[in-house]
Amino acid sequence: MECLMEIFKSLLPVFSLVIGSILTYYFGIKSKRGESALKYKEEQYAKLLIKLQGFVGQTANVETKKEFFEEQYKSWLYCSDEVIEAINEMVSLVIENKGDVPDPEEGQRVIGNIVVAMRKDLYGKTKLGHKSFTYTDVIG
Repeated sequence: MECLMEIFKSLLPVFSLVIGSILTYYFGIKSKRGESALKYKEEQYAKLLIKLQGFVGQTANVETKKEFFEEQYKSWLYCSDEVIEAINEMVSLVIENKGDVPDPEEGQRVIGNIVVAMRKDLYGKTKLGHKSFTYTDVIG
């Protein structure tokens, strides 16, 4: 029995090392996967954000709107529910206005809500509201 305890005591550091290595590997892979997913989501949100310009002010144009809707279909694969709902609200506004320019304040509100939902999805929270986000028309 005493011999068995000596063997156990000598193998305990080896078992600890193996278990520690496995846990380190597991959490390292999980962390890398999370970082990679966040980076991908940031890149995709940036594309959506740029394409939203197709609905605003002097930058509004049909081509950018089409590109936005192509990106929007893909967004169902990575966006949070809140971002999808905010985008759907904007799409509803566009449909309701049948191609006419919607009320500027309402347009700013729905687009700002999309950006706020993206920030919340990426960073967990934000103190900013929809009025904090605006596009600036650059006239050249």
